[in-house]
Amino acid sequence: MKHILENDFIVDKVNNKITIKREFAANQDLVWDAFTKKEILDQWWAPKPWQTKTKSMNLKSGGTWLYAMVSPDGDEHWAYIEYILVEPTTRFTGKDAFSDSDGNINKNMPRSKWEVTFTGKGETTHVELHISYDDLAQLEATIQMGFKEGITMTLDYLNELLPSLKK
Repeated sequence: MKHILENDFIVDKVNNKITIKREFAANQDLVWDAFTKKEILDQWWAPKPWQTKTKSMNLKSGGTWLYAMVSPDGDEHWAYIEYILVEPTTRFTGKDAFSDSDGNINKNMPRSKWEVTFTGKGETTHVELHISYDDLAQLEATIQMGFKEGITMTLDYLNELLPSLKK
């Protein structure tokens, strides 16, 4: 019998949060690496056919990640993450924002706090993304921009990539 991998997307407008639960057919160390190593992130952290280009990354508490999602036409959409807490292989938290290529935050766009947790279950890993916003308007703006579709496609992209990364 084939195991069905978990894939949930929950919007909580009362608390201005999005929760994404996703299970991947890979061990916890590999899934952690896929979320935290720029060489792997650049292969999947964008919905197809977009690509990701990391300008800088320092994965540690107080570190940052500056990257662009690049369209097939070459349009770049920059983002900046400030890591608040990094607990290797189990979780990280950070503040996410749209930015320019120098990491200057665009204050006219939504900003969110992410907590990403990783729980190994042998041959699979359960990942939960808890994304919170300061207010309902930012949450709704994010949803209107197609976040659900984009993050679903992005996580599907990782799911397709993982078998090629297994050692």
